Amino acid sequence: MGAFFAVYFREMLILKRRFFRQALGMGVSPLLYMLTFGCALGGTVSLDGRSYLEFLIPGLAAMASMTQAFAMAGEINVARFYLHVFEEFQAAPVSRLSYVAGEVLAGVSRALLAIFMVLILGWLFGVRLNYSLWFWVAILLNALAFASLAVALAMVVKSHADQSLLTSFVITPMAFLGGTFFPLEALPGWAKGILYVLPLSHASMACRSAAFGEIPLAAHYVVLGLAAAIFFILALAAVKKARD
Repeated sequence: MGAFFAVYFREMLILKRRFFRQALGMGVSPLLYMLTFGCALGGTVSLDGRSYLEFLIPGLAAMASMTQAFAMAGEINVARFYLHVFEEFQAAPVSRLSYVAGEVLAGVSRALLAIFMVLILGWLFGVRLNYSLWFWVAILLNALAFASLAVALAMVVKSHADQSLLTSFVITPMAFLGGTFFPLEALPGWAKGILYVLPLSHASMACRSAAFGEIPLAAHYVVLGLAAAIFFILALAAVKKARD
């Protein structure tokens, strides 16, 4: 427990030092999306009797839980390649499980901060939705999945520069195709079959259903839970390989 807390506490100290910059940075993209898609374009669009801005906010929250949790990969790579912190953890009595759990929880904490920024901005734009327990369970499972994926991929890349390629080819396409900005039901069958594999698609649909006062499908949580478990196991294996 002490080793796990040490890993997590280090990341939280870094976040504390950069808190206001990080919080402001996390709010820029959602603000732009709300202004351009929600207000400028969304004024003429309604989905199932709701405004497009109401449709957009839960999707942005799900997307923020993915992007900010995955951003831990960049922090790990800086610490690994430039500060050699990973080598210090290797020399210390820190187990793989403690290291991965600490970094994953740090990623989830970053994601929660970003989500609060999205919800605050949505409130300022006049959006009032139902952020029930089902909403937060989907958010947490999605953040766990992508924080675990971040740790796994951070151990695989050979340089910090390679990390941007992973973001460009994995996270950015998923952000735009994972049901954040449009309902997946409107797509052709073959496209839906592909996008329903993505964890973000299920997070977006579960968050949106919960925010609209409905009970989301259990399948969304099953997929998110499986993704979180698989990515966490991959992170453990990747850390073991990096240590060897």
